[in-house]
Amino acid sequence: MFDFLDTWLSAGGWWIAALLVIAGFALLLFGADWLVNGASGLAKRFGVSDLVIGLTVVAFGTSMPEFVVNMVAVSQHNSEIAITNILGSNIVNVFFILGCSALIYPITSTRQSRRFDIPWSMFAALLVLLFATYSSPSWLHIENLFNMHIDHPQWSDLGTFHWEAGSHAFISGVGGFILLVFFAIFLWHSIRNAKSGTSEENYTPMTLYKAVLLILTGLLSLVVGGELIVKSATSIARDLGVSDAIIGLTIVAIGTSLPELATSCVAAYKKNSDIALGNVIGSNIFNIFFILGTSAVIYPLPGYPGLELDALMAALASALVMLFVSTNRQHEIKRWHGAILLLTYTAYLTFRLVAVG
Repeated sequence: MFDFLDTWLSAGGWWIAALLVIAGFALLLFGADWLVNGASGLAKRFGVSDLVIGLTVVAFGTSMPEFVVNMVAVSQHNSEIAITNILGSNIVNVFFILGCSALIYPITSTRQSRRFDIPWSMFAALLVLLFATYSSPSWLHIENLFNMHIDHPQWSDLGTFHWEAGSHAFISGVGGFILLVFFAIFLWHSIRNAKSGTSEENYTPMTLYKAVLLILTGLLSLVVGGELIVKSATSIARDLGVSDAIIGLTIVAIGTSLPELATSCVAAYKKNSDIALGNVIGSNIFNIFFILGTSAVIYPLPGYPGLELDALMAALASALVMLFVSTNRQHEIKRWHGAILLLTYTAYLTFRLVAVG
């Protein structure tokens, strides 16, 4: 469908690829916004509550850039982009975005975030670290469990979570299914325990035609944007002689995290800590449980050199957030905490580029 891009990229060089990456990010941002607006308008027309819209449509929409990039990468069997897009986005969300937000204004955590959201984020990150470090117990091997042979190459090794020099499966089909189960539990628990917000009395229902048009335009923009980013980022990696993993951890991860960056920094400037912190933590949970889980179910994701370090940093990010909000009476992420996050991110990127590659 997008074969002509290969011709452009091979003829134009890295600067054409860079322009296409920028165009792809623009399409992702606008497409996600159109999709959220259209889906929210359509949901309200059918009487769906603001709470459910916020936990589903809006949450999915703000993570749509990561989701689309992963679906395109998985369809092209580019596991390095698929994995580093998620791990890199989660690392960027905490170390860079939350660090910048805390420098703007200290971020105060709620009791709900300390008791529920941040622990769930830590659990998701630790689960990924476990997948990256250890092999699964034998009962997760589907063929052993059912004493049967599966010929399909995509599903024949569903239950294996091998890690050996970055060459075997990182998360397989069963691993992806487990992540999706935890996502369902998290979503159910969130809806069950959340408090309903006030409805908008002056809300003017969106016309059905406008809602459908926004949804279709948003979806088309997301598909095209995701294709542009993955193909162009891969081309840049080849031209510069770096791995797809480095491109995924930097250009792709930062680009797909632009919605979170804008949302959290503006919220911090307006002293709205709930949005600044909740946006980052919610995105990290959604990225691992839903996007990484869906990607692995579609096509098992093999590892790559440096995966354990990336997974460790994602887990460290969530642990630092919990440490910061638990060690002062105000339960804040203070400005000096933000400085530590930014310095840690800089040190990690430097080491990742120089020592691991």
